[in-house]
Amino acid sequence: IVSGFIRPPAPALHHLHHDRLRAITTTMATSESEGGANTYIDKLALILISKDKRQLVARSKGKSVFYTPGGKREGNETDAEALLRECQEELAVHLIQCVGTPTASIEQYGTFEAQAYGKPEGTMVRMSCYRVRPSEAERELEGLVRPSSEIEELAWIDSTFDRDRLTVTGVMILDDLKEKGLIN
Repeated sequence: IVSGFIRPPAPALHHLHHDRLRAITTTMATSESEGGANTYIDKLALILISKDKRQLVARSKGKSVFYTPGGKREGNETDAEALLRECQEELAVHLIQCVGTPTASIEQYGTFEAQAYGKPEGTMVRMSCYRVRPSEAERELEGLVRPSSEIEELAWIDSTFDRDRLTVTGVMILDDLKEKGLIN
């Protein structure tokens, strides 16, 4: 696997709270890569884009960099269950119940891989990213998200944001969104 965008989007997960998408990888896995062993941290993230084409990022208390909101699966959670839980924990919002759009769903955007922020060299993060669809449902969430007790700050950023203030995967996601014309 080459660091960077590693997998194209999968079909939409319609009606997220009913689907059962199981993780392909475990939370921590070891893989032989280029002659050495790398440790992988498997994470999920929500890419939320505002009506003025900015991406939502979060900064945890005591940290200096922003990341795309999300986290790790717990136990046998599906991607959908974990993403719902993480968004409630970090953004104080239930992704599906809070939007009035009856066709709201979550679809996979893509998967990104890079050196994990603040971890020893060779510890990689593999981040499966999702978006809320249709765009009307995504726009509804824009006004509802707020930082939870574990989050110091939320920010809506565009492609001019200081990359030194983002995780490596955060930079990769931002660049990909810009390349696709999804953010300014």
